[in-house]
Amino acid sequence: MKSLKKTAIATIINAALLSAAGTSVSAFAAEEDTAKKSNQLEVIQVTARKRVENAQEVPVAVSALQGDNLDAYSSAGMDIRFMSAKIPSLSIESSFGRSFPRFYVRGLGNTDFDLNASQPVSLVVDEVVQENAILKGFPVFDVERVEVLRGPQGTLFGRNTPAGLVKFDTAKPSQEFEGYGAVSYGSRGAVDTEGAVGGALTDRLSARVSLLWQDKDDYIDNQAPGFEAKDEQGGYTEKAARIQFLYEGDDFTALLNYHTRDLDGSPIAFRANVIEAGSNDLVDNYEHDVVYQDAASRSTQQVESEGASLKLEWDISDEYTLTSISGWESAEIYSRADIDGGYGGYTIDDVAVDMGPGVIPFSSESADGIPDHDQLTQELRLASNFSGDFNYQVGLFYFDEELTIENFSYDTANNGALNGYVQQQQDTTAWAIFGSVDYVFSDKLKVTAGLRYSDDEKDFSADRTLSPLSVFGVGPLFIEKEVSDSHVSWDLSANYKVNEDVNWYSRVANTFRAPSLQGRILFGDDVTTADSETVTSFETGIKSDVLDGQGRVNATVFYYTMDDQQLTAVGGGANFNRLVNADKTTGYGFELDTEWVLSDEFNATFNLSYNKTEIKDNDLAVAVCAQCTVNDPINSAGLAVLDGNSLPHAPEWISNFTLRYNKELAEGNFFALGDISYRSEINMFLYESVEFEGKALTEVGLRAGYEWAEGDYEYQVSAFVRNLFDEQQVIGAVDFNNNTGIVNEERYIGAEFKVNFF
Repeated sequence: MKSLKKTAIATIINAALLSAAGTSVSAFAAEEDTAKKSNQLEVIQVTARKRVENAQEVPVAVSALQGDNLDAYSSAGMDIRFMSAKIPSLSIESSFGRSFPRFYVRGLGNTDFDLNASQPVSLVVDEVVQENAILKGFPVFDVERVEVLRGPQGTLFGRNTPAGLVKFDTAKPSQEFEGYGAVSYGSRGAVDTEGAVGGALTDRLSARVSLLWQDKDDYIDNQAPGFEAKDEQGGYTEKAARIQFLYEGDDFTALLNYHTRDLDGSPIAFRANVIEAGSNDLVDNYEHDVVYQDAASRSTQQVESEGASLKLEWDISDEYTLTSISGWESAEIYSRADIDGGYGGYTIDDVAVDMGPGVIPFSSESADGIPDHDQLTQELRLASNFSGDFNYQVGLFYFDEELTIENFSYDTANNGALNGYVQQQQDTTAWAIFGSVDYVFSDKLKVTAGLRYSDDEKDFSADRTLSPLSVFGVGPLFIEKEVSDSHVSWDLSANYKVNEDVNWYSRVANTFRAPSLQGRILFGDDVTTADSETVTSFETGIKSDVLDGQGRVNATVFYYTMDDQQLTAVGGGANFNRLVNADKTTGYGFELDTEWVLSDEFNATFNLSYNKTEIKDNDLAVAVCAQCTVNDPINSAGLAVLDGNSLPHAPEWISNFTLRYNKELAEGNFFALGDISYRSEINMFLYESVEFEGKALTEVGLRAGYEWAEGDYEYQVSAFVRNLFDEQQVIGAVDFNNNTGIVNEERYIGAEFKVNFF
């Protein structure tokens, strides 16, 4: 192993600091002439602007995960939440587990747990938007690249992107025969198997088939008195597949993609009074593999989804490309859980049933489902390929979604008999016309301007046929509402080439999130609506390659204002959500994204982001928790005043560090990869309280192994651990009943064998 000289480390630090400040780094190349290394960082190609471009020359704050880091993060049973805190300003959480991820970028997200919740961070997979939150949980496998675009992306992508965009590009078919297979075994009997194979069917037609199968045993014991059971929760079986066909003509290509998913498992574990009253500590007797629930035996979660897309692309002469992308997605889910997370709190035959752990004011056993869902999208765009200074894109977009939601309430005291039912129906129709223009003013300066007109309409109904409060005279209820709006989104950006290694960019952008409705009326009597939110964002940054291509430092500073931000008042004494608009929200911060070749054997990345968010609305107030200690001022109506609060699930600091070591050994290569992810404290709800401030969370991962080649095969065997120090904190909560919490995953240890073939 080559040792690192102090002068080289000092040079790296100086390069990072000066390039982040916009200083030319040409001097550093001269300083390192005597210490140049043969290996350099690869050029990262992204499609952040629907063209293939060098990420260093795109005037957007974009980070990409690919190669070894992506493989390590996403392998061995991980769901899409593996990206949380791996990329600057990105966090992901869920109260459903593997099926309903909620994304936050630069502090902007949505805590809403209902199944028609819209999010300000859009997910696009193979150029098709995944609007419903259940679609966003599709397993990550055989993926070529993940891009995270921070800041408003409303001109080219359109559907609800005021915070940003997460974009997945799966591995595509090619004429070359290739594939891989991988199997891993880990803690709690977890098995993960995935693989893909692809190649030519004819000289113009190729195909690729990708498969995933994951299985984990139930391992959580139920120790509630009278309901004891071994291994009752925590397990799942996940199956998914993708098949693609690619036709490549002389001036025409067609890509057909079909994908499907089947998940059968347990919902996330709710733990009653797991938070110590008056603090945000876990209770002393907390055990990750134990719950105390009286409805655990009925907890279940099933998800099925499928979809297809067809991308057609024509090269019209040498100057134009016409692209059509047609998509269809469908999802079904049924998820039932013991929401109060405890036992007792009711009477049977006028005899009180002992309750625990702690006080359980009332039982809450409920389920949500999507029995029917269809999403259709169509995009048509024309892009120029001129050799001169001027190029453009124009396009049309259409979106149609029909969504049926079911809400169920069950009487735990009566063996889980149904006592409440609501059916929601939401039909959404949206269309847009968009355009983007690039103009090269000189060898150094390039300017881009974009414009999009969007029209969005939702028709909604909620029909309560059975009320869990019928004993109090609450009966059936039917409500219909509709919301609609249109908006002109725009952006203007400039990229200035300081020198061959440094690009400076600035960007200002405006977009919106369409109006929302919320009709979870099992326990409420109103369908709430939220007006459109609009955001205007300003950012500027430096993208630099330093040390003769052996270092990369990208730094961004940003500021945004959001008018009428859509917020969800979750819980607060009742088991339903209420939509509200905040008059104004502001956010500012910075992002640092770096990558280094430290020697022939060491590579490293270091990312850091700071996000400061603040709600500015003197009149906005929400209901508060049942048993927690509230820090906010309380008005005369008993509501917490939110003015000055940060947004929920918006950590101020996110950081990630990775170090990879490679060493030739015998006929192969030994490797080791370590990563440290950190996110600072979070508020779990709109109001601030002692118990529901999530502590800072640091997780460490390690992977080490050996890889070698024989003929047309490459083999790899590795051992790994995630959350090395088994740090466990409350990362989510239920506030309407008791201090019920959701805790992050425990330490996970496993081993993997993988083979690539050509």
